[in-house]
Amino acid sequence: MNDQMRVRREKMNELREAGIDPFGHGFKVTALAQPLTDQYNQDSKAELEAQAVQVTIAGRMVAKRGSGKVGFADILDRTGRIQVYVRKDVVGDEQYQLFKRADIGDFLGFSGELIKTDMGQLTVKPTSVTFLSKALRPLPDKYHGLQNKEQKYRQRYLDLISNRDSFDRFQKRAQIIKAIRNYLDNDLDFTEVETPVLHQSAGGASARPFITHHNALDIDLYLRIALELHLKRLIVGGMGRVYEIGRVFRNEGMDKEHNPEFTELESYAAYFDFHDVMDETEGIFRHAAQVVSDNGQIEYQGQAVDLNKPFKRIHMVDAIKEATGVDFWPEMTDEAAKQLADEHHVKYESYWKVGHIINAFFETFVEPTITDPTFVYGHPIEISPLAKKNADDPRFTDRFELYILGNEYANAFSELNDPIDQRQRFEAQVKERENGNDEAQGIDEDYVKALEYGMPPTGGLGIGIDRLVMLLTDAPSIRDVLLFPTMRPEEDPE
Repeated sequence: MNDQMRVRREKMNELREAGIDPFGHGFKVTALAQPLTDQYNQDSKAELEAQAVQVTIAGRMVAKRGSGKVGFADILDRTGRIQVYVRKDVVGDEQYQLFKRADIGDFLGFSGELIKTDMGQLTVKPTSVTFLSKALRPLPDKYHGLQNKEQKYRQRYLDLISNRDSFDRFQKRAQIIKAIRNYLDNDLDFTEVETPVLHQSAGGASARPFITHHNALDIDLYLRIALELHLKRLIVGGMGRVYEIGRVFRNEGMDKEHNPEFTELESYAAYFDFHDVMDETEGIFRHAAQVVSDNGQIEYQGQAVDLNKPFKRIHMVDAIKEATGVDFWPEMTDEAAKQLADEHHVKYESYWKVGHIINAFFETFVEPTITDPTFVYGHPIEISPLAKKNADDPRFTDRFELYILGNEYANAFSELNDPIDQRQRFEAQVKERENGNDEAQGIDEDYVKALEYGMPPTGGLGIGIDRLVMLLTDAPSIRDVLLFPTMRPEEDPE
C-alpha cells in the first residue's frame, strides 16, 4: 500500500469517527451536467441569476482547486462535467471541511443554485454538500489520463473515467444497437427473441466451440458458436420474422478483429431470398450510421466510406476473374483447381475441393482490395453447408458476404430448407472433420427433424455487432468496442 492509499484510508476512518458513512446511501439527483449545459449555457450571467435555478447534482470529483474559504471542483457524472463553486460562508464550516478533505475520485452530492462565473462558466453554487463514497485508490494522472492500452482493457472502469472518447464510444454502441432494433422492429416487423447459449451440438457456423459440462445431466455442452439453428426452428414454428442480438463464443485466436466472445445479430425472414436480405442489410447499416453521421458518410482509419449510396453486388467468380484473370466458371476437377492454386501460390489442404480453392482465391486476391461496401455472392457449396443451392448452377449457393475496406461485416443466404440436402451437407461436414478440419460442423439431428416438418423459403442474415461498431466509431481494434475483452491473466494482481 503506497502513501496515497494509506492517507485515503485514514480519511475514511475520520469520516466514520465523524458519524459519516464513507460509502454513503441513496441520493436524489435532479439534474445532469450535459443537459444543464445544453439548456443554460447560452444564458448570460444576469439572465441565469434572474431565473434562480435550483439543482441537485452528484458525481465523481475529478479536479479541485482554490484555497482559504472558497474552492472549485469539477464533478463528472454519466453525461459529462460541471463545475461547482463552494463557499465556506454558504455551506458552513463542517460541510466546507468535508469538501476540502475530499480526494480526487471521491463521490459528492451538491444542492444549490446554477450560476455563471465572471469567466462565463456554468457552475453550481451549493448550499449543501453531501459525501457519498470514498475512493481508496488514486485516479490516473489528470493530465495524461490512462494511456497504457493493456491497462485500458483490463481496467475499463479507469478508461471510462479518464478517456471521454472511450466513454462516448460505448454510449454510441448502445445507440447503434437501439437503432438496429428500431429498424427491425418498426420498419420490417421482426420479433426479437432469445435462444439457448448452451447447445448439445455445435452448429450454425464453422468454428471451434468451447465445451462445458452439466453436472446434473452428466453431459457435455457447447457454448453456442452461432444463433442460427434455433432461430430457424422458430421459422418452422411459424414466427415468420425473428432476430436475436446475443453473445456467441468461438474458441479461436485473438487479434484486432477477433475476440473469443462477441456480439452477433442474426435475423431470419420467411419468404425472403438473399436479394431481399441484401436490401435488409443496407437498411440496417444506414440506420446504424445515423447515430454517428447525418449523411451516411463516415471515415474509418483515414479512409472515407459512403453508406448512403447503393452497395455494389458482384458474384465471387466474377470478382476473382476481374482481379486475377482466372476463370472458375467452366467446370473443372479438383486436381485442375489445385494446379491453378499452385500456379498462383495459393495454399490449400489435401482434402479441399474446387469450391474451397475458389474461396481461397477470393480471400487471397479479392477480399483485401475491396473498399466500397460490396455484396459478394455465389459462394461455393463446399463452404456453405446451410445455404440453398443456386437454381441455375448447383456448384454455388445463394449466399453473400458484405465487405467494406477489406473486412467482412455480414454473412447471409437463402436458407437451405430441404432436409435431405441438409443431412447430406452435414454428413459432408463430418467427413471434413474426420479429414482434419476441426471447425467443421456435426449433424444436428433435431434440426434436420425440424426441417422435415417444413420450413418456408427463408432469408437469413448474420452481422458482427462489434465490427460494425468499430467501423462506425473509427475504433482500430475490437477490444476498443468491447467493455471487457478477453485478456491473458496478469501475473501480478496489482
